[in-house]
Amino acid sequence: MGNFFPRWTNWLPLKIAIALVFVVVGVAMGVTYYFTPKYTRVGYMPTQPVPFSHKVHAGQLGLDCRFCHTFGERSSHSNVPNNQTCANCHGEGKGQIKIASPKLQPVRDAAKPDGKPIQWVKVHKLPDYAYFNHSAHLNRGLSCVNCHGRVDQMDVVYQHESQSMGWCLDCHREPEKNLRPLTETTNLAYTPASLSRESFYKDLLGKAKADEIAEVIKPGAKAAGLPELVKLAEEKFGKEVTQAEVGPQLKKHWQIAPPENCTACHR
Repeated sequence: MGNFFPRWTNWLPLKIAIALVFVVVGVAMGVTYYFTPKYTRVGYMPTQPVPFSHKVHAGQLGLDCRFCHTFGERSSHSNVPNNQTCANCHGEGKGQIKIASPKLQPVRDAAKPDGKPIQWVKVHKLPDYAYFNHSAHLNRGLSCVNCHGRVDQMDVVYQHESQSMGWCLDCHREPEKNLRPLTETTNLAYTPASLSRESFYKDLLGKAKADEIAEVIKPGAKAAGLPELVKLAEEKFGKEVTQAEVGPQLKKHWQIAPPENCTACHR
């Protein structure tokens, strides 16, 4: 009996299988890259009803984050400022700033007896099923910069980090990479090199013994007091203070142990 199919069709199933593998791998790679918060959220920059420049207010003028976002250190949520916060500087009255600016008309309208609140567009928004407590992080040495980037350099605020589950877990697993002294949490221009090593270790000595601090600098090391700690740290890290020096000390002596299980964020 003659063959109904030519000989080349014997390879057809193998060719189809190989093609399917490439298609599946390509789709998986595309989904992994394009359907993630890193791609879909980072860079989100909505237009606001009032062109508020963080670069001017937080950068040039040096306003503290807490001037507008007043509840971050005391509440699980960091509030969006109400109209009165804007009117404190830009409301109508003697000594107020740019009261005739057309860009501030929504502020003036909201201040009228029948005015409605300014409808700010929220930039950073976690899903409802994820729990995040601002005060718990700010009061343990995490800065606004860690989640929001250098907003003092942004004319228009945009989402700087993906704020995905994996991104949060990276910090929970190695918090020492981001920890800083509490006095520096709202200092957006902070760098570890700006710290005084003497002051840093002097503050630590109020929470831990010198030998415990020395053990973090160099396992097995001992120290009797501040001068020995400073000398030991300088030998290990050099002249300037580094994050590798600051982070582990704060993690140990503030007893920071962020949870890594599901209940940390899903309650």
